[in-house]
Amino acid sequence: MKTQILMTAMVAGLTLTAFDASAQGRRGGHGSMPDFSVLDVDGNGQLTLEEMQNAGAAVFAANDADGDGALSAQELTAAAQARMAERVAGMIEKLDENGDGVLQQDEMPERRVGRRMTRHFSHADTNEDGVLSAEEFQQMADKKRGRGNH
Repeated sequence: MKTQILMTAMVAGLTLTAFDASAQGRRGGHGSMPDFSVLDVDGNGQLTLEEMQNAGAAVFAANDADGDGALSAQELTAAAQARMAERVAGMIEKLDENGDGVLQQDEMPERRVGRRMTRHFSHADTNEDGVLSAEEFQQMADKKRGRGNH
């Protein structure tokens, strides 16, 4: 029973990842999700759990480049690189205000980066003197790398 629950959770995770990609308008490459009409095998306009589980199998098959029924490190790396390339392309499309296909500094979302940096700086400035000492900076770096004493 635990194995069945684990497998269902894994399939759901693959499916949700694929649905996230398709919801963002990405179709046709590695890791892409088939259209709803393809998944809706009985054509009733609704997806059943079985149809969703088959969607997970479709995602697995799409990533199984050599068709051997297994995902190698190379296949998983290729799928991850394809997803990253899609995300990068989407980011450029979203932020490229002048339409030249590249991002200039003034097109970057400074407010978000600025708020995050302010929060990190504030947490790192343990003595609240408005500056970071070398020790405070090192503690921040160690914490970011997971070596902090938290």
